[in-house]
Amino acid sequence: MAQRTTRQRGERKPSPDFDPRDRLILALYAELKAERETRAALEDAIAQGVVSPEILRAIISDPVPVVTQEDIVRIERVLALDTARSAIELDEAPTVRRLRGGG
Repeated sequence: MAQRTTRQRGERKPSPDFDPRDRLILALYAELKAERETRAALEDAIAQGVVSPEILRAIISDPVPVVTQEDIVRIERVLALDTARSAIELDEAPTVRRLRGGG
């Protein structure tokens, strides 16, 4: 089976069963899981003595922000779409007046 790149995985179409909020939750879960696996691997490497002090200093001096500005923009976009979709669904929801043909 051929390896797929990150870009190829990102290009596949989202499942129709997941709305944007579900996909966000799954992505955050995957990110958290990867961070935990990375931390465990780093702890093992430190315990085995295979990580030099220089590497540890480099890791500490170059922190990755937990949430980037790009992440915030994407989350806000998903929330705005969800709010708009909810408003449309509420506007189109059947009411007694509509069911009686009153519009």
